[in-house]
Amino acid sequence: MKLLLTSAGWWKNLSIGKEFIKLVGKKPSSIKVLLIITLTENITKNKYVKRQFRQFKAVKIPKENITFFQFERKVQKSDLKGFDVVFVFGGNTFEYLNAIRKTGLDKAIRAFVKRGGVYLGLSAGSYVVCPTIEAAMWKHPDRNVLGMKDLRGLSLVPFLITAHFNRECRDAVTRSALKARYPVIALTDRQAILVNGKTTQIIGIGKKNIFNTQSRF
Repeated sequence: MKLLLTSAGWWKNLSIGKEFIKLVGKKPSSIKVLLIITLTENITKNKYVKRQFRQFKAVKIPKENITFFQFERKVQKSDLKGFDVVFVFGGNTFEYLNAIRKTGLDKAIRAFVKRGGVYLGLSAGSYVVCPTIEAAMWKHPDRNVLGMKDLRGLSLVPFLITAHFNRECRDAVTRSALKARYPVIALTDRQAILVNGKTTQIIGIGKKNIFNTQSRF
C-alpha cells in the first residue's frame, strides 16, 4: 500500500513532492494522475487548483497528465486503470466522503491501492482515508451541511489526521484527541504522512505532533 497524506500538498515544502515522485517510482513525465474534486464550475480557474498545478509543475509532472473526475457518475474499478495516482483534493470533507460513497469510488480506491496504485490526499483527501472523519470538526471545522450521521472513512490507515495544524489550535486538538478512539497525527502545512508497504513515517519540517498514543513515528 502506497499513500501520501498531506495537509497542503508540497506548496510549502517541495521535499514532500520529491518524496511523492519516489513513491510513485516512475519518471515524472510519465506519471498519470486522476484528480478527484467536488468543484463543478470554473475548475481550472479556481485558485487552489491553479496552485496545485504549479505544484505538479515543480516536480515536472506535465499538465496534460492530469485528468479530472468530478463525481458526475458512478465509478467502476476499471475507470482507474491506466492511472498511477488517485489524488483526492481538498474542500468540505463531508461532501467528499458522501460523493465517494455514492459514486462507488470508495470501493474503486481500495482496489486501486491494493493493486499498487498510489493514493495522494490533500486536507479533506487525507481525512477520508482515516477510520472516521471526526477530526474535520475539531478546529476551523468543516460544516456538516449534509447532516451526515455515519462518519466512517475508508480506513486505509489506522489513525486519524488533523490538517493545517499550528500552535494556536494545539489545545483544541489535544482536548479532542483525548476523546478519540484512535491515535491522532496532526500535520502542519509543511508535513505529510508517507505510507509505503508496512512502513509509515511523518516527513517534512518541524516537530512531529502525535496524540493519544505512544508512537513509533
